[in-house]
Amino acid sequence: MASDSNDLRAIRDLVRVFVDERDWDQFHTPKNLASALSVEAAELLEPFQWLASGRPDELGDAGLVQVRHEMADVLVYLVRLADKLGVDLGEAVVEKMALNRAKYPAEQVRGDARKYDQYE
Repeated sequence: MASDSNDLRAIRDLVRVFVDERDWDQFHTPKNLASALSVEAAELLEPFQWLASGRPDELGDAGLVQVRHEMADVLVYLVRLADKLGVDLGEAVVEKMALNRAKYPAEQVRGDARKYDQYE
């Protein structure tokens, strides 16, 4: 996880510089960042709309570029939100995966896409 944490710190620092150069920190409240994150996540769906599966061959080169850019937007806003709230995303992922392992035991859910509360 250390390499991933370093990557996230580098992204955080890159975004901080970008924001500082434009004096945009004043607009980056947690609420505004969460809203922007939601909008960008919705934009990520657009290239997939009306496709059967959204696999790379179906998206084509232009679609893949569009998806890559929207994914970057989502990550930038997520990292910025984490920065503003003091959340270590690497630690948060490790913590959440532990909760998910308990909620979705592999021996019980393997090959089944139902939500945890739909199991008998």
